[in-house]
Amino acid sequence: MSSYRRIAVLDIGKTNAKVVVLDAETGAEIASAKMANTVLKDGVYPHYDVEALWSFMLDAFRRFAREPGFEAISITTHGASAALLDAGGNLAMPVLDYEHEYPAAIRDAYTALRPPFAETYSPRQTMGLNIGAQLHYQKTAFPEEFAKVAAIVTYPQYWAARLTGVAANEATSLGCHTDLWNPKTGQYSTLVDTLGIRDLMAPIRSAFDALGLLLPEIAEEIGISVPVYCGIHDSNASLLPHLVAREAPFAVVSTGTWVVNFGVGGDLEHLDAKRDALANVDAYGRAVPSSRFMGGREFEILSAEIGKVSEEDAIAALPSVVSGKIMLLPNVAPGSGPFPGRERQWINADAASPAERNAAACLYLALMSQACLDLIGAKGPVIVEGPFSTNGLYLKLVAALTQRVVIALPGSTGTSQGASLLTGVKPAPTKETRFAPSDIAGLAVYRTAWYALTE
Repeated sequence: MSSYRRIAVLDIGKTNAKVVVLDAETGAEIASAKMANTVLKDGVYPHYDVEALWSFMLDAFRRFAREPGFEAISITTHGASAALLDAGGNLAMPVLDYEHEYPAAIRDAYTALRPPFAETYSPRQTMGLNIGAQLHYQKTAFPEEFAKVAAIVTYPQYWAARLTGVAANEATSLGCHTDLWNPKTGQYSTLVDTLGIRDLMAPIRSAFDALGLLLPEIAEEIGISVPVYCGIHDSNASLLPHLVAREAPFAVVSTGTWVVNFGVGGDLEHLDAKRDALANVDAYGRAVPSSRFMGGREFEILSAEIGKVSEEDAIAALPSVVSGKIMLLPNVAPGSGPFPGRERQWINADAASPAERNAAACLYLALMSQACLDLIGAKGPVIVEGPFSTNGLYLKLVAALTQRVVIALPGSTGTSQGASLLTGVKPAPTKETRFAPSDIAGLAVYRTAWYALTE
């Protein structure tokens, strides 16, 4: 086991980026800094502002090295992103925003050449949510720039490479609907040869590997020399503490911009590629049935439209929502999830109060979560972590809909805590709140009606 007392974690989500320092014994967040993760619209295509992130990160590391101090750095980022490096280790092309939509001809050409779902367990995604589609676009649309690429690395490993000088790839990011990975064999898919990029793919390293110490010039700038660990995809970082601490089967609902669902102990044989079910790959390289929808982004949009509503008022409004069949149908954020191709629609909501709309929105999120869990054949208790773990109405509804115990793990550092485990520290004890299955009057009839309208 590790002897580290404090671990600094770089945690880059699609919406926000943060640097936190965690106490290895308690898991407590003892220092933190946060900034928005912005997308720049200049240049050849929309791309992340990596230089702003880099300056933010170095400043946070410099401050936290003095107080409270740390002995190692771990990294976790959102998926669906890769960095293209030149021979000097610098970016050969900007890091493409995965929400950029490509020209139709390029999209159609990629669809024709990508491997079958039975090989990759990676469904065809919109925009750039398949990294393979990104690489095809960059190579096809910008051949001169792509010719300068000497190495391709997944996004957490880009930051590790920038800190250590060691380029690597890692299975949790490669196994996250990239089309580049075969989860059954634990090797690259045939797509890397179809695209002609096998020689460009950086060596694969374990998420648990220490890639090396900080580069000397960075260590001098920060004021400390510490090892940097390879890093992990953020949803898999959230999953890792549960893999260490719990016996299968169980389900994990990891909430953030995306709601990513893991059916630990399940199998891959009944996944429906057309409904955003897929295989993820955990930190140990094992395939895990998964499903997802953009629930955090959806709730953010809905909350801005509805306005501030207390949880107590939303709970009080639930009976009238159920009896009046006030419904929100998918999708608020189009292009993914278990009901693709649908556009959101309010039903029986013209006279609904803000509290009723908020309650209906929570019920919508719970129904979407149940649909996602059903798609992956999830069994056992449902563990909810991330922002939705503090939404009592959502948690109560998921328990009622699934008729399974829901375990909420409140706190915003699920991904950061998971990433800290890569350094060898033990999982920190966590406070959990359990929601037992309950019978909510009229909910079964409401669910049947919602599904009839949705499907």
